[in-house]
Amino acid sequence: MKDEIICNCMQVDRGTIVEAIKAKGLKTVEEVGDETEAGTGCGACQDDIQEILDEING
Repeated sequence: MKDEIICNCMQVDRGTIVEAIKAKGLKTVEEVGDETEAGTGCGACQDDIQEILDEING
């Protein structure tokens, strides 16, 4: 599951996003994009990134 590609444009997987959120205390989709480039292409995955943020940060 952590190998699941979340951002197709930038080829960023779930594990990379989760690690960045936990390591850096990220709170927003924009912060995740700054750290991982996920969500910075077409933007279609931003809802998925928000769901991951919600899972981790409650």
